Amino acid sequence: MDLSTIILLAIVVVLAFYAVQIYNLLVRLRHNVSRAWSNIDVALKQRHDELPKLVEVCRQYMGYEQETLERIVKARGAVAEASRRGDPRALGAAETELRMGLGNLFALAENYPDLKANDSFRHLAQRVSQLEETIADRRELYNESANLNNMRIEQFPDLFIARLMKARAFDLLQFEEAHQDVDLGALFR
Repeated sequence: MDLSTIILLAIVVVLAFYAVQIYNLLVRLRHNVSRAWSNIDVALKQRHDELPKLVEVCRQYMGYEQETLERIVKARGAVAEASRRGDPRALGAAETELRMGLGNLFALAENYPDLKANDSFRHLAQRVSQLEETIADRRELYNESANLNNMRIEQFPDLFIARLMKARAFDLLQFEEAHQDVDLGALFR
């Protein structure tokens, strides 16, 4: 073998090694997005399990607020369906609706002192509040993972490997900013 063949072979080996590194990085990024989505799903399921209990406690005290309670139940179902499908856009819209319903529920709870004093209500409201914070943290991690993936599959030279492996961009999970925060802490002051 002459020197030019050795140099050419070395270049091919280096390029192949580099392509494998890019491929492995893109696989790792895709799995990070999936893991982050799964973490959101766990918190959503936990909250999903708490909401019927909360609605039932409220229903006992808030006989005239059926529309608000039904809105929460309907939004809960939409969140579950969007989560099951893995659809960040639909989940964002359903979450916004659910958060608005919870905000209305807790605002209305101010008018029912017996409800606010109920231990079950207070416990469930605190649990839902903790889960809201968990979901916000996990949403941030998911969006960061999705964003890293999306940037890498568009960067040169990664985009060539990404196209070969049919890597896809992930939608960010966004909630309406105006309705994102439900101040449940106000109930316990």
